[in-house]
Amino acid sequence: MSKHTIRIVGGDYRRTPIPVVAAAGLRPTPDRVRETLYNWLQHFWEHDFSDKRVLDLFAGSGALGFEAASRGAAHVQMVESNPEAAAALRALRNRLHTDRVRIHAGDARTVIERLGAAPFDLVLLDPPFGHDWLAWLWPRLPPLINPGGLLYVESEAKLEVPAPFELLRQGRAGQVYFHLLGFSGFAATQKTVNNQE
Repeated sequence: MSKHTIRIVGGDYRRTPIPVVAAAGLRPTPDRVRETLYNWLQHFWEHDFSDKRVLDLFAGSGALGFEAASRGAAHVQMVESNPEAAAALRALRNRLHTDRVRIHAGDARTVIERLGAAPFDLVLLDPPFGHDWLAWLWPRLPPLINPGGLLYVESEAKLEVPAPFELLRQGRAGQVYFHLLGFSGFAATQKTVNNQE
């Protein structure tokens, strides 16, 4: 299977091609879904990403994380276990000449244990399907997210959202469900929003 490319859909790096390596379980988030997600984020963050710290825990092609960097996020930490995919992430980061993106080649489990209590404003989760990642992740996510922070999750089914998270928005694209969750106190600082299908 040969490489193909997708493109960054918004921000300073808009239309920049992202190479997608042929790796098992790598499933780039479609353009329309990324555009929807970042419209949601712009709403909640009032179009200001400049002080936001983002963790993309299953980076894959890097599409989700590079969209955050493109919109001016202060720091984007990407984690990817596939060596070829991680190398492609570094190559794109270098081509963009940005020091706001860090690439960590390694397993998400190991990285979470090393991060400890890290103050991220947004955690992006697009794990390989069929491996029950979310069950393992739920209890380990709270120390990674600032109070009032956000969590984005892609999954093969609608989520049953555990406390202290709350569902803010959701949608579906083909067989993929995508969700934006608020963490611990998010609702206290935001107006109530309706879920979107």
